[in-house]
Amino acid sequence: MNAALTSVLGIYLFIGVGYLAKRTFREKMDERTITLLSVYFLQVFLTLWGLLKRPIDTTLLTAPLLYIGITLTLAAVTIPTVRLFFHDPKERSIATVAALIGNTGNLGIPLGIALFGEQSVPYTTIINLANVFFVYTFGVYYYSRGSFSIRDSLKNILKLPILWAAAVAIGLNLAGYVPSGTVDKVLTMGAYASIVIQLVLFGIYLYDIRVTRLNRLLIGWVGGVKFLVVPAVTFAVLSLTDYEPMLKGVLFMEMLMPLAVANVNLASLYDCRPRDITALVFITSVLFLGIIFVAIRVVPWF
Repeated sequence: MNAALTSVLGIYLFIGVGYLAKRTFREKMDERTITLLSVYFLQVFLTLWGLLKRPIDTTLLTAPLLYIGITLTLAAVTIPTVRLFFHDPKERSIATVAALIGNTGNLGIPLGIALFGEQSVPYTTIINLANVFFVYTFGVYYYSRGSFSIRDSLKNILKLPILWAAAVAIGLNLAGYVPSGTVDKVLTMGAYASIVIQLVLFGIYLYDIRVTRLNRLLIGWVGGVKFLVVPAVTFAVLSLTDYEPMLKGVLFMEMLMPLAVANVNLASLYDCRPRDITALVFITSVLFLGIIFVAIRVVPWF
């Protein structure tokens, strides 16, 4: 238990490094350059490493299917419910989708290693891929409120190297390829470099967040859905299955992730109250630090 808590604090240490670096160097710290390095190069190593860690089987494929299944079920319940509380179309869009787009990449993968070890990487990697598809389809649709083409969003997905790297890794895995010791070391170096960079980037993004105005209704709704409804539904669903404890633990952890910065990016792109969402990302990220400690002590799969 103490080891798990220490590991989580270690994750936040690197987030703190990013935050302090941005605070110290301000405009000299160019997060866009770091983001491009991470997304287009280092995450390729992370994806290859993660999806070649173990043979692909039905258990591994179950992880993203359950993740998307639970997410879409929650969305189906949320869509009609938000109409009772929100009348502004943009607020309604945020209330519908924000809590369902979690930080499965920047935070989910390293936290999975901290809590469950490297054996969690194939699960967290493939769940993150499923989340990418969800963000660029369901997320884009609601943040754009139907004004922009889903087809164009799908084209953007195809431009992401992580998806092509995943296709290559899955193909190699199914063909029976096992990396040699030397290749595995190279992939491991790149993967851990990606993980550290992602955590540092998350800290940089947190520094740039400015909570200038608080929409209390949105904060209450999104916070309640993210940290009460989502974990309750996920726990109930997973309790009915007989999957191995680590798979249940990884899925529960991923569903509990705070809001991803992708929410802010999409909201800014489609002019859907990005400042409100920025506040939500910051607040849920801070709350998550305490909530994950509670989850580690209470949830039996951790």
